[in-house]
This record gives sequence, C-alpha cells and structure tokens, in this order.
Amino acid sequence: MMGGLLGWSELMLALLFIFSLQTGSGSVNAGAAPDCSYIQTVSPNGASGVYSIQPGGFNSSFEAYCEMGENGIWTVIQRRTGGAVAFDREWKAYKNGFGFASWDHWLGLEKISALTKDKSKRWKLRVDLWDFEGGSAYAEYEDFRVGNESTNYRLSVGRYSGTAGDAITGPYPAFDQNGYGFSTLDHDNDGCDPCLFGDIYVVSCTGFERGGWWYSKCGCANLNGNWQPEGDNIGWSSGLHWHTWKGPAPYSARATRMMITPMLP
Repeated sequence: MMGGLLGWSELMLALLFIFSLQTGSGSVNAGAAPDCSYIQTVSPNGASGVYSIQPGGFNSSFEAYCEMGENGIWTVIQRRTGGAVAFDREWKAYKNGFGFASWDHWLGLEKISALTKDKSKRWKLRVDLWDFEGGSAYAEYEDFRVGNESTNYRLSVGRYSGTAGDAITGPYPAFDQNGYGFSTLDHDNDGCDPCLFGDIYVVSCTGFERGGWWYSKCGCANLNGNWQPEGDNIGWSSGLHWHTWKGPAPYSARATRMMITPMLP
C-alpha cells in the first residue's frame, strides 16, 4: 500500500540509528541485565538509553531502551512518535519485535512475556500519552503480565491509576481487554464474531483498526494503529487510541510510550 514510502522512511531511521551509535547516544555495553531495573548495579552512572537485556530463561540477550526517571527505572516496550515505522504488521513481527529500540518500536511479545513471567515479581505497566495541543496524560496498571504464545500472549492487568482513564478495562464490560489474547492481521483472537458499531459490521478488530493489540470487542485502547498527523488525527477508526482520555470522536495521539518496571514488595 505505502511500501515504497515506508521503506524510505525506515532507511532514514536506520541511518539515524547508526549515527546515534557513532556519537555515543546509542547502545550501552553494560552486560546483559535481567531487566532495566538492574542496570545501575552493572552501570552505576548509567543514563537513559539502549542496554543489553536478558531475562531469566531467555536464550539470548536483546536491546531495550531503559528509561531512568524520578519514579523508577523502566523497560520501554513500545514507542510511537510518528508514522515512519509501520505498525500494521503480522503475528511474526509482533512476536519478535520491530523498529529501533532508540526510536519508534515494538519490543516483541516473546520478550515482554519473558520479562513478566517471573511469578516472584509483580510488574507495573505505565502508558504515557502526548497530544497535539501540548498536553499529556498517563495510565498505570499494577500486576501487568503477558502470557506465552500458547495463550496467544494473553494480557493481564490489575489496579489502574493515572490521568488518562482506564481504557484497557473500558467504561463498559464488553470493552474490557483484560484477559484477551493478542491479535494481528493474520492471527485473530478478539471477541468479535462479529461486532456491530452503529452501521459498521466488524468481523476482525485488527482489520478495522489495523495494528496488533489485545482486542476484546474491539475495546477502548489501541496504541498500535496507523499514526495520524496533526489536523488529520480526529475521527479515524485506525489510530493511536485511548478513548477514555479524549473524545467523543476517536482521537489519535501524537506520541505514546509503554514501559514496565518491577513493583516494590
């Protein structure tokens, strides 16, 4: 559809990524920590950046962006700042991850599952949202976990707090995405069989909203749809949506970030 344009954009991102490595703002070689919360034990003066991560039981290390903030050290699992990296991808891409850890990316369901499978830890998910008007909001969920592939990477979240509203659970029971498996264009695990929105008949949420996500029917949250530019970001069915934050018309965010950290005992 837009393969030529996206291919050129991703090439430019690759060149920017290589430049960041050459200028010292890219990957940090500090050994493979189990997750970002361990980084300062192997690199006491470590700043936010890309580090090598290897959760227990995972067969190889991988790069992840570690956000060092006043409220903890977080492992970033998703970031969107524009439309250069396509998110309307199939199961294999969402399983393994795509994009650049230092830029727009999806870390990968297999990696997120490996990070959160340790039952001795409780994990917190933080979602950050930025609009085109200079505003921002956040949502946090306690007890975040993602199952393994045999569960279709089923989502589990606990108590919500924040300023963006609880879009994952949603304002109505039918919109609750908690407990659902992940869906992509070629792997449908949503609750639509079918869904009817006014006069719109939807068989697959991913076909309707494009990006892979933990859909129910289809729900109020999806941060992996098509990025929309300012002035063209309201009313689209596909976008970076968190419907409890903006409305009533669908509002596609300017930027998003999802990240996780172990909860304190």
